[in-house]
Amino acid sequence: MLTPYGLDIIESCLACKMRAEHIFCDLPPAALQTFESVKYATAYPKGAVLFVEGQTPRGIFVLCKGRVKLSICSTDGKTLILKIAEPGEVLGLSATVSGKPYELTAETVDPCQVNFVKREDFLRFLKEHADACLRVAEQLSEKYNTACREIRSLGLSHSAAEKLAKLLLEWSAKNGEAAKAEPRVKLALTHEEIAQMIGTSRETVTRLFADLKRRQIVQAKGSTLLIRNKAALKALAITQ
Repeated sequence: MLTPYGLDIIESCLACKMRAEHIFCDLPPAALQTFESVKYATAYPKGAVLFVEGQTPRGIFVLCKGRVKLSICSTDGKTLILKIAEPGEVLGLSATVSGKPYELTAETVDPCQVNFVKREDFLRFLKEHADACLRVAEQLSEKYNTACREIRSLGLSHSAAEKLAKLLLEWSAKNGEAAKAEPRVKLALTHEEIAQMIGTSRETVTRLFADLKRRQIVQAKGSTLLIRNKAALKALAITQ
């Protein structure tokens, strides 16, 4: 079924061809059948807010298609983007399990399909299916490891240039481009959003990109960034 947002909606988790690629989705048939009975599939446009920081947890959001921006906000209004969630990730998981407020805000970057499960239904689902509990533990462990990497990157990097270089290399690796001599990176975020990911200002990000282009380390082709000198970018990520 085609939605107004241009998404080809996956009606049933049981028939999903991509679930084997995602750690939480690839459940045994019995668990998947139970999950199918308690989830609500919804399509969201770009810029929709799934939940906000400090909100009482209503349940989990399993991202099927699209990407979601996860961010936190300080008391003075500054925003830090923690990561961009990809399909297969379970959002709001730790808050739903613990019963504590959502730790961050989730906003769609693209049109998305999301499967929502109410907290009480999800907790009952976990009690009934040990395999699902293991997948939840694996997801929480991965989120913890990711958080440690992000804190190390933000806290121990010496400059904004180093953080930006690391981010571009990380994106190229996620896109399967890391092994290429000149990997390509799709820039779906604005300079303001990239600044929020590396803890700096929009002006600094714009200046850094201009410097990378001037030194012919990267080349912009529309919304695609071509990394022309991967060795130089890696050197920036290590030595700055």
